[in-house]
Amino acid sequence: MTSKIKVDNINKVSDDSNIINKCGTNITMGQNGDTVIIPNGVTEQVQSGGAIQVQSGGSITIASGATITNNGTAVGLGRTGTVDWLTGSIKTSTFTAANGVGYFADTSGGAFTMNLPAGVAGNIVSVVDYTNTFDSNALTVSPNGTDKLGGTNATATLSTIGQSVTFVFVDSTEGWKNIQDSTSNVTGNPSLQATGGTITTCGNCKIHTFTGPGTFTVAAVSSTAPENIVSYMIVAGGGGGGSLCGGGGGGAGGFREVKGPAQSYTASPLDGFGTPANRVTVTAQAYPIVVGAGGAGGIGPSNNDPGCNGSPASGLGITSTGGGGGGAFQNSGQTGGSGGGGGGRGSTPGSAGNTPPVSPSQGNGGGQSTTSPSNPDRGGGGGAAGGGGRDVLGGSQGAQGGDGVTTSIGGSAVQRAGGGGGGWDDGTSASAGGAGNPSGTGGTTAANGGNGNTNTGGGGGGSGGAPGGVIGGTGGSGIVIIRYKFQ
Repeated sequence: MTSKIKVDNINKVSDDSNIINKCGTNITMGQNGDTVIIPNGVTEQVQSGGAIQVQSGGSITIASGATITNNGTAVGLGRTGTVDWLTGSIKTSTFTAANGVGYFADTSGGAFTMNLPAGVAGNIVSVVDYTNTFDSNALTVSPNGTDKLGGTNATATLSTIGQSVTFVFVDSTEGWKNIQDSTSNVTGNPSLQATGGTITTCGNCKIHTFTGPGTFTVAAVSSTAPENIVSYMIVAGGGGGGSLCGGGGGGAGGFREVKGPAQSYTASPLDGFGTPANRVTVTAQAYPIVVGAGGAGGIGPSNNDPGCNGSPASGLGITSTGGGGGGAFQNSGQTGGSGGGGGGRGSTPGSAGNTPPVSPSQGNGGGQSTTSPSNPDRGGGGGAAGGGGRDVLGGSQGAQGGDGVTTSIGGSAVQRAGGGGGGWDDGTSASAGGAGNPSGTGGTTAANGGNGNTNTGGGGGGSGGAPGGVIGGTGGSGIVIIRYKFQ
């Protein structure tokens, strides 16, 4: 058995006014200024086709913790939040936009049109210049049918580079309104990009090492100008040691270095950044790299057989001169990046370095030999990047080669471009090559000079002497290293 209560109105006791009033199919709850409370746990449902209306001046308050579930259509409330960006389909030709979607428009291949959807209050559409080409190939925005765009039934043109725009449909009077129009000024900072040689990284820098000929190819440059001033080290091949009667040590290959302003490594004392002519600002192009070989040592028993000069190294428009060969038998040897040491059997000066001259100096001169009775037939040390070759001062050896210089451009501290040691015609103890060239030792009686180390530009050691057939050491090959910031 069921019970029913049928009423059209429920009135207040105090003044007999309506609390719940039924008029036709409408039910009015409360009066103007009243608050209608739905208790916790009570569910109110609006059936399909139904509607909730709030009278002028009224409000609906959603308590904390309450949930609104919309399985229908919200009309006139606008869209909650912003658009959903369509990242999987970059637009490259005319298309029709959908409500609630943001589009990336690529006009690099030519101008086209974005057709807006039919205007419904609260609809929203966004678009952005994907390739920063709106300035050269504009995007046209066209409203649907008789819909207006900014109060006018006409198309709009987006022609500003990096432009992004958001449209919201308001009503039939104004139609689509532009609520956000900006030009992107937040872009990535393109870094220098290049290929060539053996590439390693050190922190935020890339290092390209060339131990032989190659090409340094710049594909893209940095948007930060100082980062395009690269660091480089260019070391030429060392000179060969001289032969006969205490050959002079070979001079080191020319050493040139510039530490760019965006770098943080420890450069050598020969860093030439302070001389503007030494700085290299790269552009997107290919730069040939040449790595010089070391010079051959002199071959006895000719009375005048100095070592051969090393070959030059070059890259980025910068050239380092090959080291000068060491002298032989009263011969001063050869000039070069660093000069060769003087040959024995005579107080013979070494040859000049830094030839041709550059600033800072790419090398130094060779040391003097001796013919004194107490020190016969001893060759002078080869010149080096860090100092001149030593003179023969006494003792039981030829003179030591000059010292090289140390730089961390390649990621770790390495010393290069040391001079070769002078030979001794009548001794049993080999002279040392300069620091940075530990194997370019001078020869002893009937002994060859030591070779300069590979890819150091070190000079070869001078040979001993009699009875013939001994040769000076070969100079070490050169190297080119380029370093720059890439992130």
